[in-house]
Amino acid sequence: MPNPTHRAERVSAPEGSVAFEADVLVIGGGPAGTWAAVSAAERGARVVLADKGFCGTSGATAAAGTGVWYVDPDPTLREAAMANREKMGGYLQDRRWMARVLDSTYQHSNRLADWGYPYPVDDRGTSQRNSLQGPEYMRLMRKRTKQAGVTILDHTPALELLVDDDGAVAGASGVRRQKQDRWTVRAKAVVIATGGCAFLSKTLGSNVLTGDGYLMAAEVGAEFTSMEFSNPYAISPAFGSVTKTLFYGWASFTYDDGSVVPGAASKGGRSAIARALLEGPVYARLDKADDDVRHHMRVSQPNFFLPFDRTGIDPFKDRFPVTLRLEGTVRGTGGLRIVDDSCATSVPGLYAAGDAATRELICGGFTGGGSHNAAWAMSSGAWAGQGAADYAAQVGPAARRKLSSAGAVAFRSRQRRAFAPAALARAVQAEVFPYELNYFREASRLQGALRRLDAAWRDVSEADAADRSEIVRAREAAAMLATARWMYRSALARQESRGMHRRDDFPDQDSRQRHYVTTGGLDEIWTSARPHAEAGYAEAAE
Repeated sequence: MPNPTHRAERVSAPEGSVAFEADVLVIGGGPAGTWAAVSAAERGARVVLADKGFCGTSGATAAAGTGVWYVDPDPTLREAAMANREKMGGYLQDRRWMARVLDSTYQHSNRLADWGYPYPVDDRGTSQRNSLQGPEYMRLMRKRTKQAGVTILDHTPALELLVDDDGAVAGASGVRRQKQDRWTVRAKAVVIATGGCAFLSKTLGSNVLTGDGYLMAAEVGAEFTSMEFSNPYAISPAFGSVTKTLFYGWASFTYDDGSVVPGAASKGGRSAIARALLEGPVYARLDKADDDVRHHMRVSQPNFFLPFDRTGIDPFKDRFPVTLRLEGTVRGTGGLRIVDDSCATSVPGLYAAGDAATRELICGGFTGGGSHNAAWAMSSGAWAGQGAADYAAQVGPAARRKLSSAGAVAFRSRQRRAFAPAALARAVQAEVFPYELNYFREASRLQGALRRLDAAWRDVSEADAADRSEIVRAREAAAMLATARWMYRSALARQESRGMHRRDDFPDQDSRQRHYVTTGGLDEIWTSARPHAEAGYAEAAE
């Protein structure tokens, strides 16, 4: 292990702020961020980790349990694990990357056991390493991150990246909420591990995930990919925020009058629930679970039952109203495009990991749920941390680089209309929440939404700088707006139905479109088709 005293050094900073110098800055303190920080430190790098919340408790994983794509290194088992997902993902996965992630997840899950994670054992005494309890997992990861000598900055949302004269990323700055001042980290490389964007949809643990890293990366020219695969909706009690859809595999779904909703199911039948919700309320009851299953549900996911216990509802016996909550790119597969095995982005000095990066390489066009996403967080976090540390070792002293701020939206004083973050967030939600816009897609509806979203972007771009007390919310709302525009431009470019991307006007999968859709830009959004690794398509502008 690295020397715990080998920490980042504080350097001079403008009045009213605090500054640090490091080799690697990791933005985000969830699974991907902590694995990146530990891995970079183990490479000998000085590392700072900045978390929007409290590292170890914020984010989607810390709030609940998750499956893990952990498969024993048996060739038959590995082959089955990869093949099992390919049709569902529209055959956009990359077998080489799937194998890499399976190898890496196996290794890192075993490291967790060595570090003391309390994996359960079965009746034969075999450790079961295909799931993790979020609170215990993230508590351990925070501990290991500190032991690795990483400087952790809690409650310090990042607002913008810093770049040098050559356009390479060289740090970031943000706010310290508890001190009510600013922070700056000059670093030789940066890892974006800020999670995806769930559009403040009130899904448990995801209301800190607003696409902040996307916006910062886009401002330095980073590219995105598979953003059309960003419309997963999860089943939730209408009165709660827990979106553990697995349990609804034991549910019956009914209309208000008690009649069964035809085709409704947690897997393969969520669209039936969405169409029914367009007409009126839908109810569920977990009446297909026997006593043994009910017991295991309670043990494995106790927080699932909290809203029911508070309201006096027995979900196994009583009907309760359900809704579908958008999980966006948290459960989708879109994100920052990575260009090599180290999880580097298209911008020098910038790396991406976890839900902030695309999961297309292992999930294709369909959600990885908790299992594949958890495996990807471990693997991509470790690779990004190592890659950033190796890059930093080749860069000159950070203090000698002349840096400039890359942030634009909400920072520029224009003396024009005020920036209104809350109103902007609601306007974005009005375009991404409705099932008829985002779940069931069609060209004219997407184009109408984009006209409104593009107009909102023009307004935001011309607005005055956000008030200091609202700067974090302003950047969050702008990130949500940018994410929605990348999503819908990509959805228009893919004129077929593949994976979770459904087009009412193109209901079939088109074998000629077995490619990735890359996107980027802020004032003007662009898209292009990028060949799949196993398909011989030439790149063509959309």
